[in-house]
Amino acid sequence: MFKDFSPLLIAADHAGFALKEKIKMYLIKRGYNIRDLTPIFRAGDDYPPIAKHVARLISKHLNQQAILICGSGYGMDIAANRFKGVRAIVARTTQDAVMSRQDDHGNILVLGGRVTKPELAKKIVDTWLKTKPLNAARHLRRVKQLDA
Repeated sequence: MFKDFSPLLIAADHAGFALKEKIKMYLIKRGYNIRDLTPIFRAGDDYPPIAKHVARLISKHLNQQAILICGSGYGMDIAANRFKGVRAIVARTTQDAVMSRQDDHGNILVLGGRVTKPELAKKIVDTWLKTKPLNAARHLRRVKQLDA
């Protein structure tokens, strides 16, 4: 049984592909509906077009979530955050995942394929997916400011 009807988007460049495959299989085994937007490894591909494609989808469907993975995470993060309504965050710890979801209502989790070990990545993903945004006035105000 799927955890949610809408698919969780996932994509990676060449540097994040191996970690993406591990995370994808982990999530499928846990019952998530996954839509892999980069199912084929492409050596030397560039992260900006991948991040932009995912960010466009998220900006049109703000209730959807995605996971992006590149070498460090920062390139995908920078590219994705150029779109209105997108709040991408690089997480290196589970605490990063909690804060980005609760306070900033993050809708794209970004991981570094070269710097995040698979077991830690799984914990970060689990934490990010189970953490819900807080609706305190200060958080809602700040999200509105980000999206303005």
